[in-house]
Amino acid sequence: MESDKVKSTFKYAFGPGLILAAAAIGVSHLVQSTRAGADYGVTLIWAVILASLMKYPFLEYGPRYAAVTQESLIAGYKKLGGWALWIYIIFTVGTMFAIQAAVTIVTASLAVELTGIDFPLLVWSIIILAICIGVLFRGQYSALDSIIKLVMVVLTISTVTAFVVALLKGHSPSLTEAPSVWDAAGITFLIALMGWMPIPIDAAAWHSLWTLEREKQTSHRSSMKESLLDFNIGYIGSAMLALVFLGLGALVMFGSGVNFSSAGAAFAQQLIDLYTQTLGDWAHWIIIICAFTTMFSTTLTVTDSYPRVSREIFRVIGVDKNSNSWIFSYKGLLFGISAISMLVLYITGSQFTYIIDLATSLSFLTAPALAFINYRLIISRFFPEEYRPKLWLRLLSWFGMIFLSAFALLFFYWRFFV
Repeated sequence: MESDKVKSTFKYAFGPGLILAAAAIGVSHLVQSTRAGADYGVTLIWAVILASLMKYPFLEYGPRYAAVTQESLIAGYKKLGGWALWIYIIFTVGTMFAIQAAVTIVTASLAVELTGIDFPLLVWSIIILAICIGVLFRGQYSALDSIIKLVMVVLTISTVTAFVVALLKGHSPSLTEAPSVWDAAGITFLIALMGWMPIPIDAAAWHSLWTLEREKQTSHRSSMKESLLDFNIGYIGSAMLALVFLGLGALVMFGSGVNFSSAGAAFAQQLIDLYTQTLGDWAHWIIIICAFTTMFSTTLTVTDSYPRVSREIFRVIGVDKNSNSWIFSYKGLLFGISAISMLVLYITGSQFTYIIDLATSLSFLTAPALAFINYRLIISRFFPEEYRPKLWLRLLSWFGMIFLSAFALLFFYWRFFV
């Protein structure tokens, strides 16, 4: 009887997990996963699976906490103490402009390929952000939820189609053909691949906010079981698509003799060109639609998430308590954060990759801290004991924290001492 009830009401909870997947399936999938297959064949499948598994508990705690307590993880951080809240705030402020600019400019480079209109990338970036802002300004969460569901259908169909075509016409790379990943260049790439695979841990707070927004939209309070089912569909789906992108790189790009760029926009161009050369001109549209929808969905969700998170931070710390200022509203922050992101892109110009490296470094090094905070909150007195994770998930959390700590130390060592 209980399972029938879950089935009948799950439709009200369904949505935030797909939005998380849309945020995840971006540079980490299109660029990093595909490049892993292009450079190392199928030998790095284990890395994608391991990274996704080790981050699973800490991202799952976002919808778990929101569904039970009816408040965001950010509000929970404040209950733990100022130290937890400010770690999250510093990380968010330190990375959000660079990350939004990065995903937007990769999307812009794909828009040039899709339309054939050769505007400067900064102009295309502004156009794409204007489209995202227009969608979100008018409809906010409802618009995001509806569009992402459509985009994810297009993305999944085009990606799987491209993989099947490559499988039928390509070759199966041998494990012995692949170069070793255990050298300076390989480990540097491995760290980059696993660092944002499938998504940074701070996205758990985004998911908690989307869960609450979904409940407002449907006027239905989802159970923890429903919210976690929604999360699992999105998270496991994004991990599986990461493996599909890795397979695409292995089938079409591995052994091609091309030196692949580490820059997202340039790599995406190489990906499209190589598909066209290998499979024929007709394949161009499949892969360009796949690539563009991948990056546009990420840009749209990131454009929504940072204003939503910033508004919640202001609310939690009380900055906007006695203020009706528009700048503290979701719509005001939507414009403000996007404008600053484009300003960062304009000012840094050719030096933009250094800004991204800094944001990536901070993400890697703070992952263990954010993982610990999420785990600490979910087993604290602020969360009902009957809803706390089971033993297997707690054990996986400890393995995950050890893994992420070792991962951060390895990154720090190779970044600054090798």
